This record gives sequence, structure tokens and C-alpha cells, in this order.
Amino acid sequence: MIVKALLRTEINHCLRICMRGLSLRSQWDIVTGVCVERLPVVTPPLNDIQKRYKELLWTIEVEKSLKSDHEIRHENDKIQAELLKNDAHDVDLDAVSKITAQDFEDAANEELAQFKFASIETEADKTCDKTTADRCLQRHLVLVTPVKLGNETKMLLPQGNRQEGETLRQTAERILKEHCGPDLKVQFLSNAPCGFYKYKYPSNIQTEGKIGAKVFFYYANYKSGCAETKNNTKFNWLTRNELTELLPAKYNKSVQEFLIDETY
Repeated sequence: MIVKALLRTEINHCLRICMRGLSLRSQWDIVTGVCVERLPVVTPPLNDIQKRYKELLWTIEVEKSLKSDHEIRHENDKIQAELLKNDAHDVDLDAVSKITAQDFEDAANEELAQFKFASIETEADKTCDKTTADRCLQRHLVLVTPVKLGNETKMLLPQGNRQEGETLRQTAERILKEHCGPDLKVQFLSNAPCGFYKYKYPSNIQTEGKIGAKVFFYYANYKSGCAETKNNTKFNWLTRNELTELLPAKYNKSVQEFLIDETY
């Protein structure tokens, strides 16, 4: 724990030095973007390797396991039935008259046959509503928001300029609250950025000697709540494929580099 604390302190110190140097001599704006990801709510389908591993674990468990109470009861029922069939004097009539293990198993299978799993398709899935995280329950979803860049508005991860005296992590927390409101609860996983991207401003909006922006991405897991709509702002929760279709190509490539690939 002490070593980790020292490492975090050293990383933050290095970041402060780098950003201090950038603010003095750089012609780039320092921007922080936040990747808020909602993890799957329902277990995703298993791929081939996972299926084989599951079967292996099941085989090992069966081979090493002891007999269950139900199996022992089943064997005792067979013994009592044989004794009763042969008119043996040591038959336990009380045991024979009770419900047998096979009767219990048949009743359980009948009840199971009547059980139906709830649908994983939500109302948001049916109406193709991308503004809520209550959709695509087996997939990873990433929050994107309209960001104004010059005269254009593009759908990007929530982002904003770093203010003097802030660490990048503090900027990420502030930006997320400003864009999405206090109701959205997330968990940041690191004090250090997980990704990087830079772009140049169009020549007509380059001001104060700034030629572009360097974006440092932070990653956070969605916990609860919803993004607060301001001025008809449309927040979208997108799958990996939807991100690829909507985000600018180079920007999306930088984002996909720190996201875990989906194998289905």
C-alpha cells in the first residue's frame, strides 16, 4: 500500500511538472475527456473458449464431488423398493410410504418446465432509445455528448479545458459534473490518463497562438443515475459498433485503444 501511494504521488508530481511546462511553452490547449462505460448488466454469451473451459470445470467438479443427499436418497429408495418386492421383513414401511426421490425429481422438473426467463429486451431496445443506459444489457455502453468545436458540433466523450491549478483527474471530475450533472454516479479507476489524442483547430478559430488541443482521456465505470439534460442536450449510450459509426475516425481509434474488445 505504501509503495502504491508513493507511485501515485510520483505520477501526479510528474503530471503537474509536464502540464506546468506545457502551459508555459506549448501552443496546445490541455483538454481532459472522460470515458464513462456501463458494463454489461446481463452475462454476455460465452465464446467457444469460455464454453470449453466451463465444460472442463463442470467435468472436474463432477469427478471430484461426493454424492449429494438427493443421490443417496435415490439409492435408499431403490434398496427399500427391492426389499418390498421380495417381501423382506426388514422393510422400513415409513420410508416407503413417503414421497420418493424420483417423485421429488419429477415434480421439480415439471415446475422447471413451466418457468420462463424474463426477456433481456428493454423498452429502450424496442424503441431504439439511445439516451438511456437501460439498453443492450449484454453489451458495453459508452456515454457520448455533443461537444462544440468551432462552428461545428460533434458527438464525443464529455470533455473540457483544464483550468489553472487543477490536476487532470480534478479536471475530469469537474467536466463530468458540468456536462452530466451531479446525479450521474461513476467510479474513476485511476489518477493517471488511460488514453491520448490531439487535433488541430481550423485556421479561422486559432486564437492566442493556440494551434490545437491535446486530449487526455480518463476512464470511469457507470454506477447509477442519469445524465442531466441541459438546453436539449442529447446524451447517447453507444455500443462499440455505434461508437465506430458516430465518432470521428482518428478520435475513435484513440478511444478504442483503451477499451476492452468485445468478442461477440
